[in-house]
Amino acid sequence: MSEKEISRIGVIGAGSWGTTLANLLAEKGMDVTLWVWEKEVLDQILTERINGVFLPSLRLVPQLKAVGSLEEAVVGKQLVLLAVPSHVLRGVLSNIKPYIDHQMVLIAATKGIENDTLMIMSQVIDSVLTDANMPEFACLTGPSFAKEVAQKCPTAVTIGCRNLLDGKRLQRLFYTDFLRVYVTKDVIGAQLGGALKNVIAIAAGACDGLKFGHNARAALITRGLAEITRLGVAMGSNPLTFSGLAGMGDLVLTCTGDLSRNRTVGVKIGKGMRIGEITESMKMVAEGVKTTRSAYQLARKMDVEMPIVTQVYQILYEEKDPREAVKDLMTRVLKTETES
Repeated sequence: MSEKEISRIGVIGAGSWGTTLANLLAEKGMDVTLWVWEKEVLDQILTERINGVFLPSLRLVPQLKAVGSLEEAVVGKQLVLLAVPSHVLRGVLSNIKPYIDHQMVLIAATKGIENDTLMIMSQVIDSVLTDANMPEFACLTGPSFAKEVAQKCPTAVTIGCRNLLDGKRLQRLFYTDFLRVYVTKDVIGAQLGGALKNVIAIAAGACDGLKFGHNARAALITRGLAEITRLGVAMGSNPLTFSGLAGMGDLVLTCTGDLSRNRTVGVKIGKGMRIGEITESMKMVAEGVKTTRSAYQLARKMDVEMPIVTQVYQILYEEKDPREAVKDLMTRVLKTETES
């Protein structure tokens, strides 16, 4: 990463999170260009300074530029922030590859695991870009509903960056008096925590939809964290990462907050709706639905036991009854709590 302070930024993706981050950085005085895929969203931002589809409560600052051209959003930027759904990241990267150079910084604000390859976002980036144009990589994760950050509610997040000095520069870039930013060198763990918590949130929502009470939800969060940690350690992560913002923090928020799209999916499943009709009715992507398939297959590949993830997979993709899934979880062979 260049020693020069970052001021020219491209944000790719105008969903609620991408819009929030773009506006935050523009409000801090950065030269920010936001790439918008949907024409109706772009037109509304340009004419009314509002993203009515994804974040209607936020009036965007005048200095934030919105464009429909990926080239315009990327060329000449010092930092490119990726805020698109995980299943379209590879395609977007392929399109912006000609405009990326090794002096840039790429930050993934996307949380997910690619279905076909079982890659986390840093691995997808590595597979698409060549050594000649490989930029510095970082990820932004932690418990952060976009709506609350847009409303300037106190929030804490973490930036994963292998180089601690570079991470601290990015820390200062995003920091405000309402957004506290930490840094971790555990890039893999930070990404896994952000992706896998969405799967556990579907399970927690299903428990709420079934009216199983607070005990059940607490058990799911705790044992879900144990599963996430097991897989993370098997993939080389620091287990302490999962007791922090990228792990426990994001997991608690997504499993309990009413703004959580993944928890909402689970609640509707618990009330008897099918996954197809749920996703068809949603404007925004619930990453956990696709990540469940990836997490299930990745756990099998790594030979890591993830019983909650397995049951969510069977509910979503094999039409298993949620009550039967809970029964199967509760009647498993008894173990010590810290047993691998």
